[in-house]
Amino acid sequence: MRKIIKLALAGLLSVSTLAVAAESSPEALRIGYQKSNISSVLAKNYQMLEKRYPQTKISWVEFPAGPQMLEALNVGSIDLGSTGDIPPIFAQAAGADLVYVGVEPPKPKAEVILVAENSPIKTVADLKGHKVAFQKGSSSHNLLLRALRQAGLKFTDIQPTYLTPADARAAFQQGNVDAWAIWDPYYSAALLQGGVRVLKDGTDLNQTGSFYLAARPYAEKNGAFIQGVLATFSEADALTRSQREQSIALLAKTMGLPAPVIASYLDHRPPTTIKPVNAEVAALQQQTADLFYENRLVPKKVDIRQRIWQPTQLEGKQL
Repeated sequence: MRKIIKLALAGLLSVSTLAVAAESSPEALRIGYQKSNISSVLAKNYQMLEKRYPQTKISWVEFPAGPQMLEALNVGSIDLGSTGDIPPIFAQAAGADLVYVGVEPPKPKAEVILVAENSPIKTVADLKGHKVAFQKGSSSHNLLLRALRQAGLKFTDIQPTYLTPADARAAFQQGNVDAWAIWDPYYSAALLQGGVRVLKDGTDLNQTGSFYLAARPYAEKNGAFIQGVLATFSEADALTRSQREQSIALLAKTMGLPAPVIASYLDHRPPTTIKPVNAEVAALQQQTADLFYENRLVPKKVDIRQRIWQPTQLEGKQL
């Protein structure tokens, strides 16, 4: 079985490498990733980047969530990372000189607000006055804010409880909070464990998606290389469809989760191809940044366009 996967990988790399084989690559690439990022986890485990760029030292650094990852990116501990839509906004407001180098499509079914199965909370409007746990500055922060607005509530109408995913899960299970805004695979794990109910997912909330970010100097110096890296991540994601069962087994082992949890996670997400950030995506991300500023969740307004990096050969609608 593993031989089949290796042959599939060889085919992917042999074709796609032709586009970047002639490009120079840097001495090192330090990648920040989360276990929830399937493309990164598969690429790491199959050493896809190491095989494509043998002259580059590839290092992988795991983070519990996007805000912590972008802090590391800002201080120069890593070169590239992927997060949800909100961490880059907080980072830019704090003065970090990071640039958006790629975007993944939104995964509205993979982010939810959970309540206990027997909770009296039946609608988002019922969250008024209740404690809601979530990672501050994460995509779940955005999910919650948009859901509240849709329900006619303000952020100040709830009691926000800022916790990392692991701590939020514990608080939720112990009944110390009334609801939990979270992303996959934490969502799928909680769902399959039982005793929870989905109050709201990201459907119809017009979220932006997930982003890949790099330090500006690194992106400007290694543009073609970064494009090749992102293309490799897209190829890794394709394995979840062409080699679904094998991918589930590997992801389950890597993430320390049961295979049914991983299968549920895959069912909640669309096929993922990383693309450059175009004007439409930038405008949507700007709307999100403005929403957070209006709710006094970031200290100042930010101009997303100042942080968009685009390859010079990109065609189509420019910023």
